[in-house]
Amino acid sequence: MAIGKNKRLSKGKKGLKKKIIDPFSRKEWYDLRAPTVFETRVVGKTLVNRSQGTKNAVDFLKNRVVEASLGDLNKNEEQAYRKFKLRVDDV
Repeated sequence: MAIGKNKRLSKGKKGLKKKIIDPFSRKEWYDLRAPTVFETRVVGKTLVNRSQGTKNAVDFLKNRVVEASLGDLNKNEEQAYRKFKLRVDDV
Protein backbone atom coordinates (compact mmCIF):
# COMPACT_ATOMS: atom_id res chain seq x y z
CA MET A 1 0.00 0.00 0.00
CA ALA A 2 1.30 3.42 -0.93
CA ILE A 3 2.06 6.05 1.67
CA GLY A 4 -0.76 8.53 2.31
CA LYS A 5 -3.57 6.30 1.07
CA ASN A 6 -5.95 5.07 3.69
CA LYS A 7 -9.04 3.89 1.86
CA ARG A 8 -10.93 2.82 4.98
CA LEU A 9 -11.06 6.33 6.46
CA SER A 10 -12.44 7.99 3.34
CA LYS A 11 -15.44 5.66 3.01
CA GLY A 12 -18.57 5.95 5.10
CA LYS A 13 -19.69 3.30 7.51
CA LYS A 14 -21.22 0.25 5.93
CA GLY A 15 -24.72 -0.83 6.81
CA LEU A 16 -26.03 2.48 8.14
CA LYS A 17 -29.81 2.45 8.04
CA LYS A 18 -32.17 5.32 7.37
CA LYS A 19 -34.21 6.63 10.23
CA ILE A 20 -37.65 5.08 9.97
CA ILE A 21 -40.41 7.70 9.82
CA ASP A 22 -44.10 6.95 10.18
CA PRO A 23 -45.63 7.52 6.71
CA PHE A 24 -48.86 8.89 8.21
CA SER A 25 -46.98 11.75 9.87
CA ARG A 26 -46.47 13.29 6.40
CA LYS A 27 -50.17 13.20 5.48
CA GLU A 28 -53.15 15.46 6.07
CA TRP A 29 -56.86 14.69 6.32
CA TYR A 30 -59.34 16.53 4.10
CA ASP A 31 -63.16 16.52 4.28
CA LEU A 32 -65.02 15.51 1.13
CA ARG A 33 -68.17 17.55 0.53
CA ALA A 34 -71.05 16.76 -1.77
CA PRO A 35 -72.92 19.32 -3.92
CA THR A 36 -75.78 21.30 -2.38
CA VAL A 37 -78.34 19.08 -4.13
CA PHE A 38 -77.88 16.44 -1.42
CA GLU A 39 -78.93 16.74 2.23
CA THR A 40 -75.68 15.38 3.64
CA ARG A 41 -72.83 17.74 2.83
CA VAL A 42 -69.85 15.82 4.26
CA VAL A 43 -69.40 12.57 2.36
CA GLY A 44 -66.22 11.40 4.08
CA LYS A 45 -62.54 12.06 4.66
CA THR A 46 -59.46 11.33 2.59
CA LEU A 47 -55.69 11.33 3.11
CA VAL A 48 -53.22 13.29 1.02
CA ASN A 49 -49.49 13.98 1.26
CA ARG A 50 -48.58 17.41 2.64
CA SER A 51 -47.39 20.14 0.31
CA GLN A 52 -43.65 19.97 -0.13
CA GLY A 53 -41.56 22.05 -2.50
CA THR A 54 -43.20 22.17 -5.92
CA LYS A 55 -45.61 19.34 -5.11
CA ASN A 56 -48.89 20.82 -3.94
CA ALA A 57 -51.46 18.87 -1.88
CA VAL A 58 -54.30 20.42 -3.90
CA ASP A 59 -52.96 18.85 -7.10
CA PHE A 60 -53.06 15.39 -5.53
CA LEU A 61 -56.66 15.86 -4.41
CA LYS A 62 -58.12 17.02 -7.71
CA ASN A 63 -59.81 14.42 -9.93
CA ARG A 64 -60.12 11.85 -7.13
CA VAL A 65 -63.30 9.79 -7.43
CA VAL A 66 -65.43 8.86 -4.41
CA GLU A 67 -68.37 6.48 -4.51
CA ALA A 68 -71.36 7.17 -2.25
CA SER A 69 -74.86 5.74 -2.13
CA LEU A 70 -77.91 7.93 -2.58
CA GLY A 71 -79.24 6.63 0.72
CA ASP A 72 -76.27 8.10 2.56
CA LEU A 73 -76.39 11.38 0.66
CA ASN A 74 -80.13 12.02 1.18
CA LYS A 75 -80.59 10.17 4.51
CA ASN A 76 -83.11 7.84 2.88
CA GLU A 77 -82.35 4.13 3.19
CA GLU A 78 -84.91 3.17 0.52
CA GLN A 79 -82.63 4.62 -2.16
CA ALA A 80 -79.47 2.96 -0.88
CA TYR A 81 -79.17 0.73 -3.95
CA ARG A 82 -78.29 3.72 -6.16
CA LYS A 83 -74.67 4.81 -6.14
CA PHE A 84 -73.02 8.02 -7.27
CA LYS A 85 -69.43 8.60 -8.23
CA LEU A 86 -68.37 12.08 -7.10
CA ARG A 87 -65.20 13.66 -8.47
CA VAL A 88 -63.18 16.25 -6.55
CA ASP A 89 -63.07 19.47 -8.60
CA ASP A 90 -62.36 22.22 -6.09
CA VAL A 91 -60.42 22.36 -2.82
